[in-house]
Amino acid sequence: MLLDGDDWASRFRTFQTEAWRLETLPQYLVPQEADEFAAFKAGARFPGPYEDSWTEMVRVRTVGRVHVLRRPLSDYLRFEFERYYQHQAPAGEDIRILDVTDRPNPLPDVQDFWMFDRSAVVLMHYQPDGKQISRELYEGDPAPFIEYQRTAVEASVPFLEYITK
Repeated sequence: MLLDGDDWASRFRTFQTEAWRLETLPQYLVPQEADEFAAFKAGARFPGPYEDSWTEMVRVRTVGRVHVLRRPLSDYLRFEFERYYQHQAPAGEDIRILDVTDRPNPLPDVQDFWMFDRSAVVLMHYQPDGKQISRELYEGDPAPFIEYQRTAVEASVPFLEYITK
């Protein structure tokens, strides 16, 4: 089943214990970020901190992610670090970085996904350039995704630690 609109948004309103994301791409082309990303590439910076509905949510709910990446960072990753991660991590989101520049990727060929309460998995489908195609509710056993999460968390470092190195 494909998820869009309120069906997708409701996943973030109704999860009970945890929402968790695996990100594997160096760039995501998200229409609502296009103007800010263009401004970033033109030299604009986002000093913050700022409050929005996401930071409000991560202050009171358990939300985490691991972003698998390679250096050098893409323009998009530098944008994401500055615009989002540096504000969301101090607000409470458990953002972690799995840098595979100098080591094998422990999750080769695992696609992006969100997992809610370790029971519902949503597969995130993208074109190679990072443009989202669809979100699909996975209807199989979530056990492999729970293992992907364990592996990703174990092999990664907290975002705030990563950026200080």
